[in-house]
Amino acid sequence: MKDWWRGAVTYQVYPRSFQDSNDDGVGDLPGITRRLDHLAQLGVDALWLSPFFKSPMKDMGYDVSDYCDVDPVFGTLADFDALVGRAHALGLKVIIDQVLSHTSDQHPAFAESRSSRVNPKSDWYVWADPWYDGTPPNNWLSVFGGPAWTWDARRKQYYLHNFLASQPDLNYHNPEVQDWALGNMRFWLDRGVDGFRFDTVNYFFHDPMLRDNPADYRVKTEPEANPYGMQYHLFSKNQPENLAWMERIRCLLDEYGAASVGEMGESHHAIRMMGEYTAPGRLHQCYSFELMGYDYSPGFFRDRIEGFFRGAPDGWPMWAFSNHDVVRHVSRWLPYGESPEVLAKQAAALLLSFEGSICLWQGEELGQTDTALDFEELTDPQGIAFWPEPVGRDNTRTPMIWDASPHGGFSRVKPWLPVKPEQAARHVEGQTGAQGSVLEHYRALLAFRKTSQALRSGRSRFLDLDEPLLGFVRGEGEGALLCLFNLSTVARVVTVSGVGTAVGPSVHAVAEGERLRLGPNAAVFLPVTGEVTVTD
Repeated sequence: MKDWWRGAVTYQVYPRSFQDSNDDGVGDLPGITRRLDHLAQLGVDALWLSPFFKSPMKDMGYDVSDYCDVDPVFGTLADFDALVGRAHALGLKVIIDQVLSHTSDQHPAFAESRSSRVNPKSDWYVWADPWYDGTPPNNWLSVFGGPAWTWDARRKQYYLHNFLASQPDLNYHNPEVQDWALGNMRFWLDRGVDGFRFDTVNYFFHDPMLRDNPADYRVKTEPEANPYGMQYHLFSKNQPENLAWMERIRCLLDEYGAASVGEMGESHHAIRMMGEYTAPGRLHQCYSFELMGYDYSPGFFRDRIEGFFRGAPDGWPMWAFSNHDVVRHVSRWLPYGESPEVLAKQAAALLLSFEGSICLWQGEELGQTDTALDFEELTDPQGIAFWPEPVGRDNTRTPMIWDASPHGGFSRVKPWLPVKPEQAARHVEGQTGAQGSVLEHYRALLAFRKTSQALRSGRSRFLDLDEPLLGFVRGEGEGALLCLFNLSTVARVVTVSGVGTAVGPSVHAVAEGERLRLGPNAAVFLPVTGEVTVTD
């Protein structure tokens, strides 16, 4: 089981939005424990929990004030232990977030660091003197808007924050900070977690010379909604020291046989960097936002999959179409879909056939879409700062829908984000056992993937097909599969040779004599029997 993560399917749970157990409108750990049977029946291998640590919640838990305790809104350490125990009893691994590039400004270490320039933690955060005119030391920007520097009158210096001003960046050039972070991880490993997902894994180190970032060199057809996208972040993140830090983390994980996945928050060289960060002796796997955009073309997917394994033959990716930070993929790609439900089924077949590990975002197994929210309903600081641009994250974080009762069975009181009719119509109870439902399609696909060695670990060989067709063979010899997709709403009829009769769950694919009709958003798996060709 040492390599259980390789080819595994992980399900991301956002604790605030999964299940409320104490009628305060906010999801919690006991609520997640209550719903673990859903994940086991779905057929995933692991769950990833977004942050549940003590936090002032300025960034919904990604601003941690105590890394070794549970925030009361989510429960207690005993509740966490019960969750891990129940998950393991169901055969599920548990991965938890580690948000270690920055802390909350309410963390005791920051309170001490900012108190003076001479104290035991004075160098635990990134401090810098102003220019002589009082301006920040360089041009680095915050992801959430404005400069990445905030003035502190106590030290009469600026401190760095790549995100909110209430999220000061730790100084990982200081070995004490690294040792402290490893201690936090060991605390949770000793409680039985099976691994970590590292938030903003390429943000740990900064350029010690504090050099200005250059302008983004890419040509863009639309102006950026967020000025952060106007820079090439050459010095504020992505530093070479990050890789040695990954090796220290890996040594700790290997003590416990635990797994890791890093979030690659990078828009310039994400695929290449995923390979670097998952090289032998570093992270086990890494995922980026590369597949979370609006491109739904065969060339796009082929380029990313082939590009990773060509550039990092010893690395390992985790592919995802959605998460808590982006528009849900059914909403993003709806122009390419016959309907939300059909598109959701095809996207599931596509994602679950990719070489690598897979991560599902809660609710996507229902074909869930983004929730349209008014400004007054927002809680996300990013969404509020850049309104009305669609860069907020509340729209994808609305509550999980379990049944047709008020608030979707998530809570018996008004939830922290609203449940609206379009989302309420897609619920677990209504799709369970319903022939043709998105949920049952996911269950069938996950069961099929588990029985297919080719889909779990087989290498990929892409076919040269005209768009909108995408085809690739997974594996070699007995058990190899041709995975074939029509990424459009217009039917195509093709002749396929070197294959047998379709196996596993399919979408809009029908054999017509010696020909194969690929309807809108078709997906089909065909066992390979010889040399594979696909022709119009």
